[in-house]
Amino acid sequence: MLYAGFFKRIIPFVLTFAFGLFIASFFVPILPNFEGRRGGHRGRHHEKQQLLMEIDRLNQELRDVKEENENLRRSPWEGNSFELRVPPPTVAIDDEHHPPAPPKRPKKPRFDQ
Repeated sequence: MLYAGFFKRIIPFVLTFAFGLFIASFFVPILPNFEGRRGGHRGRHHEKQQLLMEIDRLNQELRDVKEENENLRRSPWEGNSFELRVPPPTVAIDDEHHPPAPPKRPKKPRFDQ
């Protein structure tokens, strides 16, 4: 009988705590990762190597694009000009069509009493 009050308080606490850990395990890892020290270095090294390879590939693509751009700039264009040509205006500036003026506000009717 002495332990009945103790168990009435401990059992709900333990069950609630276990349920909370269960729900939290969906969002964050509960147990520590012991492979972090041993396997982490290899994984980071592999990731670093992949990043360096990607950087080299992107640098090579950049060099290729710059070279292609320079070749296009040097090559003679046969009759093609890419200058912006604006057509002459067909309507004089003073003859432009303006929308009509809004109608005048009607006068308020006067009622003499």
